[in-house]
Amino acid sequence: MLSKRIFETDFTTALNEELERKNMNVRELADLTGIPTSTLYKVTLGERDPRLSTVKKIVAVLEPEKNRFIAIIAAKFLLDSLEIREVDFQGKKFGIRGYSANSLEECIIAAARAEKDGASGIICAPILASIVEKIVDVPVGMLRPELSVVSEAINAVVKRIG
Repeated sequence: MLSKRIFETDFTTALNEELERKNMNVRELADLTGIPTSTLYKVTLGERDPRLSTVKKIVAVLEPEKNRFIAIIAAKFLLDSLEIREVDFQGKKFGIRGYSANSLEECIIAAARAEKDGASGIICAPILASIVEKIVDVPVGMLRPELSVVSEAINAVVKRIG
């Protein structure tokens, strides 16, 4: 996988290995990425360091998007009731993968595991989101309960007190 290999070696080596593995030449990569052939030749020869936008385009072409997913960290009962298994955004499909957790520690471990598994983003409880944002390099979203859910919880506690 190119995106992981570039951190184990230099970008030029990782790119050349990936092109060879996929039996692809620089001109084909240029056609697929929209990056000028001359720029890619310089990158593959190590004569030029690519910009981040160039790296992103190359990775997007060489690593299929079919494995992209959004991780949701929540209690098992919530994940079991989740009906959405895939979301389509601007022509890109993202799977939905649940990570069960019942404590703050389990949530942090789940976030690290989700990122390691290749999550494109993570969704978790508001109290956890600020912590997760500090430990992962993917976008983090918050689960926000509807007011009716909060009202139901208040009523359940009042009945117990009652």
